[in-house]
Amino acid sequence: MATGRTHRPATRSRGIPEATVARLPLYLRALTALSERSVPTVSSEELAAAAGVNSAKLRKDFSYLGSYGTRGVGYDVEYLVYQISRELGLTQDWPVVIVGIGNLGAALANYGGFASRGFRVAALIDADPAMAGKPVAGIPVQHTDDLEKIIQDNGVSIGVIATPAGAAQQVCDRLVAAGVTSILNFAPTVLTVPDGVDVRKVDLSIELQILAFHEQRKAGEDHEGAVPPVVTHQEAGEQGPDGDVPAVMPA
Repeated sequence: MATGRTHRPATRSRGIPEATVARLPLYLRALTALSERSVPTVSSEELAAAAGVNSAKLRKDFSYLGSYGTRGVGYDVEYLVYQISRELGLTQDWPVVIVGIGNLGAALANYGGFASRGFRVAALIDADPAMAGKPVAGIPVQHTDDLEKIIQDNGVSIGVIATPAGAAQQVCDRLVAAGVTSILNFAPTVLTVPDGVDVRKVDLSIELQILAFHEQRKAGEDHEGAVPPVVTHQEAGEQGPDGDVPAVMPA
């Protein structure tokens, strides 16, 4: 079986924009759901709605793949699943190591979506000696002392970092030195990597902070849209120079 080290996805060589690459998994997820329901074809409008993008952008993205659909029929679901999977490099086996088997790392190890999408968790690695040998998701945890050997033995080119922030850069350096060229970083820190190494960062706290920003804005808009009550000087406990007459009369 092919491994991640023997083949790289063709997206860059074919000149597909990074923004389009970022949307391909959204299309694939929507198409997979359609395939599971045995839907044979789908229109650009239906697929765009399912993926959360507009149909013009979808058609432009698919033009980079050489797929234009059929007027009056739409896109062949099964063919698009294959085409996008091929472009993303998901028609082969990608061995992955997860470093840092705390709560988050263990949750990732137990995530069933990896295997169904072309990723095989080849090893779980942790610095805690007490974790060594303990099975998580049916895979025995191995110590970080063996990280380089694990990478080489399994032909790993994708590493997942789920360590505390303070340990992340050192783990990253060791992964890169051992031959890992793509890293998914869950640690709350920015990693420094050499050219040729791709890093994708997932920071749940940042996503929540962005949502909090939008919630605050919505609350502010609701407040600004409310009609303030009319309060006279008398209601506020003030009197004009003649007693009952407000000092300032409305124009």
